[in-house]
Amino acid sequence: MQEHSNSLSITVDQLSEETSYRKLFHSYREGEMLPSEELLCEVVDLCRSILFPGYFGNARISTQTIRYHTGVNVETLHSLLARQIYAGLCFSDTTCETCTDESRVAESERLATAFIATLPDMRSVLATDAEATYANDPAAHSASEVIICYPGFRAIVNYRIAHELYKLDIPFIPRMITEMAHSETGIDIHPGAVIGHHFSIDHGTGTVIGETSVIGNYVRIFQGVSLAGEKLPPDENGNTRRGVARHPVVEDHVTVYSNATLIGPIRIGAAATICGNVWIAEDVPAGTIVKQWTK
Repeated sequence: MQEHSNSLSITVDQLSEETSYRKLFHSYREGEMLPSEELLCEVVDLCRSILFPGYFGNARISTQTIRYHTGVNVETLHSLLARQIYAGLCFSDTTCETCTDESRVAESERLATAFIATLPDMRSVLATDAEATYANDPAAHSASEVIICYPGFRAIVNYRIAHELYKLDIPFIPRMITEMAHSETGIDIHPGAVIGHHFSIDHGTGTVIGETSVIGNYVRIFQGVSLAGEKLPPDENGNTRRGVARHPVVEDHVTVYSNATLIGPIRIGAAATICGNVWIAEDVPAGTIVKQWTK
């Protein structure tokens, strides 16, 4: 027993050495909290209830009660999201000694209001995504099945929520929301990517869409597709370059089949078809079919 206690004590001493935790330690300040994945799950669930009434949330909603239920959900969403934005702002600002100032609370509430104002347009775009997913998949029996069951559509919903938060320069929270979908579906979409309407992901497991990717309208991609970033040389100080376009641009009406990798700031022309298991690192002209097999 004594040997056991001594071993634990030695391990505690090693873990408590400042040199061991210096780069991994966060010192809390007065009034500070961290963004909560559990509460952000509630935020996403509330967004789904608002965007898709009757599919998520209160099953008793009707055309007569929709305004009431939507109003309750929007008020709850605003309160919950504002607190999470506040936590993100506090956590990201390492220069501030306290996180109890009224101006930061007001900014959090303003940003939450600005996000909620995007929900009507977001619903319109998501309706096109559901339509495209249903139209492209003969196995789908209805758009309702797409909304409730399809992992690709679930990941797209999380992405569209996160992207609007990303455009508002809200720290941490957009990436946390897309990583939730990544964990649930295996689909990794960076919130900074720009994706047009009528977008669909078929199956989706292993799909990766990088930060500076730009995807047009009526684009369909399959499982295992990567829109990957080119490895750039370091800057003049030897640091990783950030904020530079390094992912593909995919124009309208493109289809990318399973396990294709598109890498670097290349352009895939409109109505091109990228067949499966190809590696593409250069521009593809409009209307081209890229394949590695022949019939």
